[in-house]
Amino acid sequence: MNHDCASSSSAGTLVPMERSSFSFVALEKTIGIRFRDKELLMQALTHRSATRGHAGRSHNERLEFLGDAVLELVVTEYLFQFEEKDEGELTNWRAALVKGEHLASIAREIKLGEYLLLSRGEEASGGREKDSTLANALEALIGAIYIDQGFDASKAFCDGFIMIRLQHILAQGKDRDEKSVFQEKAQELLGVTPHYKVIEESGPDHQKEFTCAAFLGEEKVAEGSGNSKQRAEQEAARSALKAKRWR
Repeated sequence: MNHDCASSSSAGTLVPMERSSFSFVALEKTIGIRFRDKELLMQALTHRSATRGHAGRSHNERLEFLGDAVLELVVTEYLFQFEEKDEGELTNWRAALVKGEHLASIAREIKLGEYLLLSRGEEASGGREKDSTLANALEALIGAIYIDQGFDASKAFCDGFIMIRLQHILAQGKDRDEKSVFQEKAQELLGVTPHYKVIEESGPDHQKEFTCAAFLGEEKVAEGSGNSKQRAEQEAARSALKAKRWR
């Protein structure tokens, strides 16, 4: 792994308290940003699981909450320039740019998972490769950039790593809303309109995590999670498309 760590241990086996052994020089070089406040960057890459039993240690969920809002604004401002496109199409483009699967792929590109602080249990369960964990960490990183260096720096990061992929997304047809695709397929092949139910809510009010299930009639096809009901439904629809092999 490419940690530049003083310790020979990997990030997955480090006890969360061993923070002083971490260096993020390689990551900062990759993203082209040198943080003034290294503890802020550390927080952005600290999963909730790594803080259990360590009072006073901060995880990245609040930064994720902020980064999600910053990203939404940056993407919306960027897409506003396409005057010939209607609101519905731009909404689909925005959803494709900020969806968890897309953000997770960018996190993998910059090797963000290698720098995450996780508990040993979360590491053992494959947490370092989970789309949701990686997407959340990327949003937290955007939030940390915003606090450390301001809106222009966070916008430049989003432009360079996220917006640059818009044409690829459009060429691959990934701008289509998964819920719409799932509905079209279900109606075409089965004559059934899917519906969704929230089956679980967790986390504090400012950082809720929702799990939704996609149903075809009485059949529960798949589940999905996200930090809003809409995102959870989209993830459920995406999983349902895979489960039915309709995409």
